[in-house]
Amino acid sequence: MSFNQAQKQAISHNRGPCLVLAGPGSGKTLTIVNRIKYLIEDCEVRPEEILVITFTKYAAKEMKLRLQSLMEGKRLPVTMGTFHGIYYGILKWAYKLGSENIFGEENRYRLLRQIVHQQEGLEIFDEEDFLQEVVNEIGMVKNHRASIEEYESKCCAPDVFRSIYLEYEKMRKQLRKIDFDDMLVLCYDLFVKRPDVLKLWQDKFRYILIDEFQDINQVQYDVICMLAEPERNLFVVGDDDQAIYGFRGADAKLMFQFQKDYPEAKQIILGVNYRSTVNIVRNALKVIGHNQVRFDKDIQAKRPAGHSLHVQEVKDSAEEAEYVVSEIKKHLDSGVEAEQIAVLYRTHTDVRAVAARLIEQKIPFQMREYMPNLYDHFIAKDICAYLRMAEGQIARADFLQVMNRPLRYLGRDAVSGGGGISFEELRKAYEEKEWMQDRIDQFEWDLKMLKKMAPYAAIQYLRKRIGYDEFLGEYARSKGIQKSSLSEVLSEIEEAAKPYGTAKEWFAQIEAYTNELRIRTQRQEQDSPGVRLMTMHAAKGLEFHAVFVIQTNEGQIPYKKALKETGEEEERRLFYVAMTRAKEILQITYVKIKNGKDAAPSRFVDELFE
Repeated sequence: MSFNQAQKQAISHNRGPCLVLAGPGSGKTLTIVNRIKYLIEDCEVRPEEILVITFTKYAAKEMKLRLQSLMEGKRLPVTMGTFHGIYYGILKWAYKLGSENIFGEENRYRLLRQIVHQQEGLEIFDEEDFLQEVVNEIGMVKNHRASIEEYESKCCAPDVFRSIYLEYEKMRKQLRKIDFDDMLVLCYDLFVKRPDVLKLWQDKFRYILIDEFQDINQVQYDVICMLAEPERNLFVVGDDDQAIYGFRGADAKLMFQFQKDYPEAKQIILGVNYRSTVNIVRNALKVIGHNQVRFDKDIQAKRPAGHSLHVQEVKDSAEEAEYVVSEIKKHLDSGVEAEQIAVLYRTHTDVRAVAARLIEQKIPFQMREYMPNLYDHFIAKDICAYLRMAEGQIARADFLQVMNRPLRYLGRDAVSGGGGISFEELRKAYEEKEWMQDRIDQFEWDLKMLKKMAPYAAIQYLRKRIGYDEFLGEYARSKGIQKSSLSEVLSEIEEAAKPYGTAKEWFAQIEAYTNELRIRTQRQEQDSPGVRLMTMHAAKGLEFHAVFVIQTNEGQIPYKKALKETGEEEERRLFYVAMTRAKEILQITYVKIKNGKDAAPSRFVDELFE
């Protein structure tokens, strides 16, 4: 096996600290496993003295298999695992912990869901997303050893988050459980308080190798620096340009801190990209070059020029979905395997139209993550209730859903009992109030008008003539939330309804989409066939023959919320990661109209044309 000069330098590094800057597709895993082989065979290091840390169980497993293959099937006692796995092993040894002490993710989320439901005045529109944000912020507090009294939450009011955090910690301790973040913090505390224990583990792990070093957080860094003393044989591999997990506590600046803490460290750049074509690499570098805080790296593509980067402007999400799916079909027809095609996006809502189109075309796909169903939102339920009622069958549940959306001053006591709702009976309930008779007449008339309309026109009628927009404004004010977030959901539902001539057709599509989404969600952990749909974050570490990056509009990438939290440079790194997943074909799309409003291409797309 041949290696380039930089790879040879990294592999043959013997003692002392070393920082390896490994660009996309540069063969970092190959380099790491061959260095382990070099340490064992050429430097006569005992395998049990080597510790290799990755960020995922999958990466650790892949590393073990690669090493075993390289060592001709020999099973060597090299310790490989994730930060959490390694640190938990140390805690398990020190405190005699068992599996019963681990707070599993399912039980952890169940407890947090219970605590969240107890919070007064807290309005949540996507519970799964909110719980994920809470979990991330709990991790931020613990991993940065921050004061909960001073921590400013971004997912909810600071006092609400403090209440959730303190109750969670109280309940966790009562249950005698530790969560994933505790594994890191408790290990740090153990080493600080017990130098004798630290010395024992320092003697055991004399050589430490870390993969994806750019994803490290402060407490992980502090522990690993303690563990590496006094020999300081710390070999770290990462790419600051692929640091995309700031939202969950990772700190790319620690790569620069490493230089300060280990001034004697050798620095090696793996600058040859073996994955992507020249055109893909050149355009990706155009974008990432705009970041100011980064190591200067000269990245060269080994493969030929290949296909030109294609940037496609489309009218709206529907046209984008049609375009992307038609291109996917071309690739499939040309012999490209479905699993080698990926559609990447910034947020889950961006892919709804593409997923719906794939379902219509009966093209199999697999989602890597949970994707919330747009039609589970209360706004979608309101609209569907109105349209079902317009068909003449006024079910009690549908009537109760929307009778005061907008406010009509109708009381639940007026529709007591089961079964359907009759407007005549409703009028009888308010026969003494003429002004209510007028409201009921208007309600019935509006339903008759809705019956004549296609879904898209019906939603517009609901918004402007019936007053649903005003209702959402009042609702947002009463709950202390931004009306824009609700308006965006409503506009997306409106856009989704546009292709359908009747409510019946739209309902059939909603049912098919919902059922398919449920099936895909159940298959997330399975390696099932199909086109890969995933967020840019989930695509990290993967590669595909053809990659479509969709909804590359300002406000989506960079994501407007993330700009306030992690900043423009991390969002640009995320776009760079998305681009560099492509081996042969990279297609980028943006829309001109988003949720009924003019939309501009992302500033990152503009940078491609400079």
